[in-house]
Parts: sequence; structure tokens; C-alpha cells
Amino acid sequence: MPMKPDSKIFDRIRVKPDPERLRRQQLPTCEWAGCENAATHKAPKGRGAEGLFHNFCIDHVREYNKTYNYFAGMKEEAVAAYHKDSLTGHRPTWTMGVNARSWVKSNAGDENAPDPSVVLRRARARRTPNPEPPRRKLKSLEVKSLEVLSLTETATGPEIKSRFKELVKRHHPDANGGDRSSEDLLQEIIRAYNHLKSVGLC
Repeated sequence: MPMKPDSKIFDRIRVKPDPERLRRQQLPTCEWAGCENAATHKAPKGRGAEGLFHNFCIDHVREYNKTYNYFAGMKEEAVAAYHKDSLTGHRPTWTMGVNARSWVKSNAGDENAPDPSVVLRRARARRTPNPEPPRRKLKSLEVKSLEVLSLTETATGPEIKSRFKELVKRHHPDANGGDRSSEDLLQEIIRAYNHLKSVGLC
């Protein structure tokens, strides 16, 4: 049963406030000359006033943004320097090693402070050259092909190519005065090299 307005326990009618209306009532008035609308948007005041903002309504913040230029009045060199500094977040930077003396001075009385030269020496000592990638396990035919060229299983691609050229020059009839006695060996060397090449070892 609905409550009557003249009831003893009736206090008042509560209406849920419009949140948008409340928000607009709490906002300042637009700073644009002659505008009475609520300032719903902020706009930066510009260079030299970082962190400070104008309060505008939506229409006037759009007008303001059309003409806003942070770099207005700055020379090209200054704009370029600003962009370069922005790469480091406008924080100061130094060339490597420039501040070593100041670091030593600041830690001069501290017996536990590490010596920068010792730290660098240790870091260099820890550096090792990049290890060679692990070599795949060779199959029996690949091992035999290397043996024909008188090479071990650890032979590199350039070593295989170099040995092949050397053996061809030694056993080819054109290079050994027409001696055909090692012609079969030459064919075997060529087959071994071609096999090694086909499996990607050279």
C-alpha cells in the first residue's frame, strides 16, 4: 500500500539526482570570453607554464586546439634540440666514463665502495667469445667422405673447400703432367666433396 503524503511518518520525497547535472554544477565556468557553459575540458597553457591548464567547454577547447602550437616563437635549432632531448625524457646524459672521477670522489671515504677500474676489469674477464654452435652428429658416409679428403670430423666448411682444391690440383692429369694413375682417386675425391656439399658441410 503506497504511503500518503499526510502520513505521520512521511518525511520528504527523495529524488535521485542527475549525476551529469551534479557534475556540471561542480565544474568551473568556461574561461572563453563571454561563455557561460561548464568547463568540461582542460587545455595546456603552453610553454613555460607546464602543468597549468585552461578550463574550456567542448566547443571552445576545440577552437583553442586548432591554433595551439607549443613551439610557437621558437627557433628551428631550439625545436630540434627539444626533440633530441625528448629521446632521453629531457634528463641529462653524459658520455661513458665522463663522471668516473666524480664517482670516485663521492665514494672516496667509503672503504667498501668498489674501485671502478676493478669492476670493469672483472666484467671484461667474465666476457667470453661466443661459443661455436654445436655441430651436428655426422653420419658414416659423411665421416668416410671427410677421410677421403684426409680431414677430421671437426673440419670446417672453408677447410673442406681448401683441401678439395689442393687435392684436385695434385691429382688432376692437367696439373700432374698427364699422369692418369690417380684418376680413380680424383673421382673418389670429387664424389666425397660433392656429398659433403650436398649435406651442407661446405
